[in-house]
Amino acid sequence: MKIHPMWREYPALQTELEQVLTLIDQNITTNNVPVRDAILDMINAGGKMLRPAYCLLFSQFKQTDRHKIIALAAAVETLHTATLIHDDIIDESDMRRGLPSIQATFGKDTAVYAGDYLFTVCFKLLAGYASDLRSVQQDGKHMEAILNGELAQMSTRYNMAITIDQYLNQVSGKTGQLFALSTFLGAYESGNSLRFARNAQTIGLNIGVAFQLLDDIFDYTASSSQFGKPVQEDMRQGVYSAPLILALREAPDAFAPYLSKRLKMTDDDAKTVDQLVRDHGGVVKAQELAKDYTDTALTAIEKLPDMPVRAILSQLTSSLLNRQS
Repeated sequence: MKIHPMWREYPALQTELEQVLTLIDQNITTNNVPVRDAILDMINAGGKMLRPAYCLLFSQFKQTDRHKIIALAAAVETLHTATLIHDDIIDESDMRRGLPSIQATFGKDTAVYAGDYLFTVCFKLLAGYASDLRSVQQDGKHMEAILNGELAQMSTRYNMAITIDQYLNQVSGKTGQLFALSTFLGAYESGNSLRFARNAQTIGLNIGVAFQLLDDIFDYTASSSQFGKPVQEDMRQGVYSAPLILALREAPDAFAPYLSKRLKMTDDDAKTVDQLVRDHGGVVKAQELAKDYTDTALTAIEKLPDMPVRAILSQLTSSLLNRQS
């Protein structure tokens, strides 16, 4: 069992995250041994486990049954893993967290079943531990929002007129909703008021959007030795992120000769687009946008009840959303 080293600074949280992984392991009971092993390898590959961590943290504003919260955090991480497996199918990704992806190893059909299986595990955990139907309903709403984000991204592929609002709608669904679900479940299922849980949900959404913005920015701020397949493949497949969208708005004619090649873009074309994005202020503008979402989340955290967990949330969120890589 491999926990990301970032959690060494938070030993109590690290212990609970280890319990989350153990519980997931116990609930992966499919008789298809190769697929089971592939799922467990992916889950235990040392991902950051940010979503279950936020679920666990937001539950600490009330004294509550920790086993229940650990189970709900496991449900969130299982749902996240299912979406990653399906993402790899759509993107035809060969690698995930440094390991061969399930779709690359077993084929797309098996990967679809593996992702679907994890959805059932997620709902099994929710049904077993959620205190009432509201949490299950919330999970359903967030899953719908995640799918809508994916569909919105599909509908704007290769659209050089895509707006930043369309992009934000996509990432609010694809990334923001899982963070929002995590913070909502932790807050609500620990016995806080629905109003408090809704506030937590909004904080989670802002954290998720800022997190995705930063990931998209890093595609364009990496050194030349780090520049490679992920951003090139995104552009080739017509998935345009914030830095590119914001630069496109300034100089669409400069980008058109390269982006119009679609899947035929060469590595040199992609590197030229990378430079154009920086030259036309796309990175700087995206950084400003990420800062807005970060500041909104941190300001809201500072208004939470003055308890030790608030300081941990503030420190973790600040380090996460102000990181440089």
